[in-house]
Amino acid sequence: MKEEINLYTKIRNLCEERQISIAELERAAGIGNGVIRKWNSASPTLRTVGAVADVLDVTFEELLKD
Repeated sequence: MKEEINLYTKIRNLCEERQISIAELERAAGIGNGVIRKWNSASPTLRTVGAVADVLDVTFEELLKD
């Protein structure tokens, strides 16, 4: 059975691949410090997911797909 990866884990892995920190990503995306970490237990807005996808150079769909 395939293990489900949550949005935060997916973003953290992409940051590691791109050698940037979550904090650097948040600054570049124009969102507050610690916002992405909260996505473990809270749902993000579409705007913030889009901003993160833009900075990571992935599509919105790539971040949200299983």
